[in-house]
Parts: sequence; structure tokens; C-alpha cells
Amino acid sequence: MPPTAPGPTASPSTAPGPAAVSAPVAGPASRGPAARAAGDLLRRAGPALLGYTAVRLLGTLVLMKWAHLQHRGLWPLLADRWDSRWYLGIADHGYAYAFDADGFNESNLAFFPLYPVVVKAVAGVTPGSRASVGVVVAVGCALLAAWGIFAVGDRLHGARVGTVLAVLWGATPVALVQWMGYTESLFTALVAWSLYAVLADRWVAAGVLCLLAGLTRPTGLAQVAAVCVSAVVALWRLRRAALVPEPADSGAPPAPESVPGRAPEPAPEPAPLAADRDRVRRIVLGALLAPLGWLAYVGWVGLRLGRADGYFAVQRQWENQWDGGRETLRTLRDLLMYPSHPQLFLVVVALVLIVSVALFILCVGDRQPLPLLVFSAALLLIVLGSGGVFFPRARFLLPGFPLLLPLALAIARAHRRVAVLALAGAALGSAYFGAYMSLVYGGPP
Repeated sequence: MPPTAPGPTASPSTAPGPAAVSAPVAGPASRGPAARAAGDLLRRAGPALLGYTAVRLLGTLVLMKWAHLQHRGLWPLLADRWDSRWYLGIADHGYAYAFDADGFNESNLAFFPLYPVVVKAVAGVTPGSRASVGVVVAVGCALLAAWGIFAVGDRLHGARVGTVLAVLWGATPVALVQWMGYTESLFTALVAWSLYAVLADRWVAAGVLCLLAGLTRPTGLAQVAAVCVSAVVALWRLRRAALVPEPADSGAPPAPESVPGRAPEPAPEPAPLAADRDRVRRIVLGALLAPLGWLAYVGWVGLRLGRADGYFAVQRQWENQWDGGRETLRTLRDLLMYPSHPQLFLVVVALVLIVSVALFILCVGDRQPLPLLVFSAALLLIVLGSGGVFFPRARFLLPGFPLLLPLALAIARAHRRVAVLALAGAALGSAYFGAYMSLVYGGPP
């Protein structure tokens, strides 16, 4: 359940006489502060969720019509292709034991466990195939992600920016993946609410959500960095505030004068963190929880394969290892400089990477909060520094919604007509490219 900010608590009236306020009756007003805050946040997010849903429905309808013209069904395109099959295989049969260190056997140990576990759990109590459940889970998580993205934008810049930010996330070029049997929606939901929890000073919730994100995708390491770095900075600021001496109280007795021949009395200790020990404990606990999910799965793979670098050996079999960005730069050069007829899908992926770097520079210039900057920087470092295959890089950046904040701010501040045209153009472009990705390009997104 997404974290919520505490709300005010009502206190009963103590005024005597007939003007005294009667006790509240049971109902919405008697709910706890956390429930009221969650309800208020959901009501504020209504336009954002409606806008996001409209954009994704447009993309789905375009895909359905295009698929119908090719005599193909919509559901298999969303539920049972590419990585979806790997996750469904894990949900059905678990992880494979076999691992050939000298071959290329595409071990399913490369896929993190939370999404197939959720699919298996939901399929156990609902009708329908696990493939159908996988899509339903993805759509539900996408709505939770859009809500969390709105909550972050709303907290930083108001509801208008939050709404635009959520709609923009649903109108990215490869946003079709958000409603497919993939992990991006679940991962983005966990990241968005974990970042919101850090901004709201709810460190335990941030740590738990980060732990779950680390069980969802290998790029969960970016969120671990965001939570842990933010926690260290928060503790440093608390310590620094504690060391600042308080102004002298005019009513306090004067300090005793030093007596000749006697050693001076030691200066009083700086104010300790005892005044905020509870907050310190919560920050430390959140930082300790954050990496446990990622470390647990990577460690489990190592134990299962009997080698400390087990997970990284599996990734090497998928030809996916970190090389500092050499392969990314080489592919960008080959795509944008040499071919006379480059493939549209790969060109769009290249442009997404370039624009993402430019947007991150704008984010730094806008002085975004530290958790958002650390997450975006770590995500870009992981994705751009990978020496693996090039085509899924735009999909890997889908959780990087903080990169869209400069665009959301510009659109929210523009004239209403300009804002509508910009969002409509993004939605139409995303709908076309999603259908093209699935039906013309034909490869994995």
C-alpha cells in the first residue's frame, strides 16, 4: 500500500455548556489520519489517472485496429511474447537448475522473482490463464505507478505538474510495455512510491518499497542508491544541525570565570541527536532495508550456482555486462552516422537515450531533490553503461520518470492550448510507435 502523509487529528471540544460539539458519528470523518490522507491524495490524483488511462487506451485501440488489419489478435501481443514468456515460465515451473558456463543457454535466473511470484499468487485465486493475469497485474501496477508519479510531481510542484507528469509517462515512445506482461509497471510503481516516501520523510516505507523494487529488476540498484545516499545526507544534516550552538539565553547565569592556576572547565558537549533519535532510527532502518531485496536475489543465485559471481555469469551468457558505455557509443555512432536506411525502432531508441541525457542535465539545473537526481543518475549509468543488446534500452529507462519533470514543468506553465496540443501529440506519437514496435519491427521491445 502506498505510503501516506499523516493528516491532522481532530480533538474533541472541551467547552462547557450547550455550545459543546457533539461526538462525531461513525463514517468517513471518523477514519484515521492515514486513511483520510490516502483518500485525499487519490481524489487529487483523479485527473492524472483519467488522463493516463485515456492515453494508454488510445495506444491499445490503435494497436488493436492495426493488429486486426493484419489478422492478428490483441491479447497474444500483450500477454504472451518475448520476456512475458520467461516470466510465465518462472510462474509455472520455477527457476531452472541448469547452467552451462561455456555455452549460451539463456538461463531464466537472469529474471528477478517478484513479478512472477505476484502473477502466480493472483492466478491462484482468480479465474483465467496466468498470461491473462500477467496483463491484469501489469495494468493495475501501471495505474499505481501513475498515481505515485502524480504524487511526486504534486508534492514538488502542485497538482497540475503532477497530472502532466503522469500523462507524459503514459505517452513515452515505448509506453505500450506498461500494459504488457512485463515488469516495468510494477517496478515503476515501487520506485515512485519509494521516492515519494523519502520526500515525505517516511524512511521505513521507502526502505520496504525499495527492497521490493530490488526483487523486481536488476536496475533496482538505482533505487537502492537513491534511498541510501539520501539517508546518509539526511543523517549528516541532522548531525550538522545538532552541532550548531544555540543562541545564548539572556536569563541564563553567566559562565564562571576561570580561576588562575586551575584548569579551565571543558566546554559543554554539543546537543546530541537524542532530540530526534526516533527519526535517526527510522532513517537508518530504511537505509538498511533498501538493498536487502537486490542482495538477497543476487546472493541466492550465487549460492544456487556455487559461485560468488553467479548472477553476473548468467548476465554474461545473455551478453549483458557493464562496459562503461563503449558499446552504447559504438551503436549510436553506427546508427546515426553510417546506415542510409536505419531501422526506425532503433533510431527512436537512440534518440530516447540522447534526450534522456539532455533531460538529466536540465534536472540538475532545476535542482531537483537529491533522491530523484540520484535515482536518475544511477539508472542512466546502468542503462548507458551496459554492453548488452541495444534495442531494450528505451524500455529500461521507462521507470526514469523524474527525467520528464522539466518537460512537465514547461507544459504545465504553457498556455492551455499549447499544453493540450503537446500532450495530444505525445499521445498520438506513442500510440503509433507502440503499434509499429509490435507489428512492424516485430522484435522484442
